[in-house]
Amino acid sequence: MASFRKALATQRWDDHRYYHHSLVNQSLHLVSAVSFLGSYVLLFTHPALAALIAWLVAMTSRQAGHFFFEPKGYDAVNQATHEYKEQIKVGYNLRRKVFLLAVWAASPVLLLLDPTLFGLMTPHRGLGEFALNVGWIWLVVGVAGLLLRTVHLFIIRDVQTGVVWFTKILTDPFHDIKLYHKSPLYLIRGEQPEPPTATAAPR
Repeated sequence: MASFRKALATQRWDDHRYYHHSLVNQSLHLVSAVSFLGSYVLLFTHPALAALIAWLVAMTSRQAGHFFFEPKGYDAVNQATHEYKEQIKVGYNLRRKVFLLAVWAASPVLLLLDPTLFGLMTPHRGLGEFALNVGWIWLVVGVAGLLLRTVHLFIIRDVQTGVVWFTKILTDPFHDIKLYHKSPLYLIRGEQPEPPTATAAPR
């Protein structure tokens, strides 16, 4: 159990120090985290709506921070190039994220081609039902993306790495709020807190 907790802390720390230098990115992660928590609550009663919020608000704000605001040059603080970070990324690096987001964006087309989705859904009657059916598809895409990468990590790394990453992803909203709740304030004030360093590893 101690090994699991240490591995989880390491994955969280590497993600923070390598991929969250920008205050805009951190602030968007805070928006994402709050949205994901709302989705978690709705998941038990309105799963399709939960998926819509998760993808349209939580995921778009989170990935916009990574793609558009996070620096991609040489990281002098951690002495690492962007290419190196992408290579060692445990979860979805930018290239994998592009593929996942492409699947997400293209998946509603299936409903336009076949409103029953090969007999699995009741055909939509109006925009509201169409949106909810899309939500069900996006729920499947999200769960599949999480499980496929977890199993992939089982194969290319080991079972613990996969389980730790799975746990990290599900608990990221709570951790992001803890880490980045002050980031919007720093951003408004024009302040820049001390950047995360490679030597300040968690215990």
